[in-house]
Amino acid sequence: MSCKYNFDEIIERKNTDCIKYDFTAKWGKPEDILPLWVADMDFRTPPFVIDALIQRCRHGIFGYSESGQDYWEALQSWFWQSHAWSVQPDWLVKTPGVVNAICTAIRALTQEGDGVIIQQPVYYPFAGSILSNKRCLVVNKLVYEGNRYTINYEDFEHQIIAKQVKLFLLCSPHNPVGRVWTEEELTRLGDICLRHGVTVVADEIHADFIYPGNKHTVFAGIKPEFAQLSVTCTAPSKTFNLAGLQVSNIFIPNPSIRQAIKQGIIRSGQIHLNIMGLTACRASYQKGREWLAELINYLGGNLDMLRSFLREKLPHVKLIEPEGTYLVWLDFSWFNLSGEQLEDLIVKKANLWLEKGTIFGSGGEGFQRVNIACPRAVLAKALSQLEKALKGSQP
Repeated sequence: MSCKYNFDEIIERKNTDCIKYDFTAKWGKPEDILPLWVADMDFRTPPFVIDALIQRCRHGIFGYSESGQDYWEALQSWFWQSHAWSVQPDWLVKTPGVVNAICTAIRALTQEGDGVIIQQPVYYPFAGSILSNKRCLVVNKLVYEGNRYTINYEDFEHQIIAKQVKLFLLCSPHNPVGRVWTEEELTRLGDICLRHGVTVVADEIHADFIYPGNKHTVFAGIKPEFAQLSVTCTAPSKTFNLAGLQVSNIFIPNPSIRQAIKQGIIRSGQIHLNIMGLTACRASYQKGREWLAELINYLGGNLDMLRSFLREKLPHVKLIEPEGTYLVWLDFSWFNLSGEQLEDLIVKKANLWLEKGTIFGSGGEGFQRVNIACPRAVLAKALSQLEKALKGSQP
C-alpha cells in the first residue's frame, strides 16, 4: 500500500501550549519525560483541514457563527458511509466537547442524588462528571477474564433496580479496555435500559478507530426504541486530532430529551461554537476518508510492533488486545506492585508518562493505559525505556 501521508514524521510539540508536553512540572513529572498519556495524537492534522483553517483565517473576521447546509451534508454523509447510520437534521445539537455534552445531559435529565451507572474501568471523566454534579455514582464492573472484558448483565440490571438509576453513560468503543461492543451486547444492555426507563448517553467518540475483524455498531441505530432513549455523542476531535478546536456533534432523536439538553445548554451560557472548530469538522468529514484509512493502517503497524515487543522482550506485561481506539490497556499485575510502586517504576525508572489504571476506577489496579498514536520511532523509544526499567522488577 503506497502512503500519501507521513505518519513517521516527529513533530516538536514543546512550546506550543500543549498539555501533553508543556506542563510536566505542573503535573509533577520530570521535564524530559516521554508522554504517552492524554488522548491526542502526535500526528499533524490533515493538510486539507489546515488549508481550510488558513483560508478562513484570511477572511479576517471571526464573529458569531453557525454551521450551514454543507456542514450538515458532511455529517450525514460521514455517518452513513462509515457506520450505515442515517441521521436527521433535527436530531443535531452541537456542543464544545463530548464531556461538556455528558455534563449537560446529567444536569438536564437527572436530579441531584439520582443514580447514574457506568462500567468501570472506564474513561475517568465519567465518574467526575457524575460526582461533581452531585449525582449518585453507580458502578457495573466489567468482567476481566481470559485476557478480555465482558459485561455482567445481571449485575447491570440489579444495580439499575437497586439504585434507581436514571441514566447510563455508555462508552462505545470502550476506553480504556479497547472493546468494540457487538450488536448483541449492545442490544442486551439497551433492552435492560428500555425495561427500566433508563436514558442512555452513548460516548462514541472513538467510533472511527476500529481494527480489522471488528465493527462499530451505533447504539441508537440498533432499533427505533433505542433511538428514542439515547443521546449519541460524536466528535471529529479524536479522529482528526482536533481536540483544541472544541466541536462535537450530538444526535438526539427524542424531541423531549433534545429539548431538555438544549435548555441545559442555554442555562450554561455556551450557545455559540468556535468557527475554527466548525470549519475543521466540515473539512474533515468532507475529505478525510483516505487520510483516516492510512492512519488506521499505521496504527495497526504500531500495534503489531507493540505486540511483538511484549511477546519477545516483556512477556509478563499482558496486552489486552484492542478491537478499537488508539489507547492500549496493559496489565502489569504479574509484577505484584502496589499502585504507587507501579507508578513510581513507570515515571521515575522508565521516564514515561502513561495513564495509571487506578484513575479509571474499579478494576484498574495493576494496569496502565498507553497512547500508541505517535510516530513508530517514539513508540519504540518508549518500549525500550520500559524494558530497561522492568529489568530486576520481577516478584
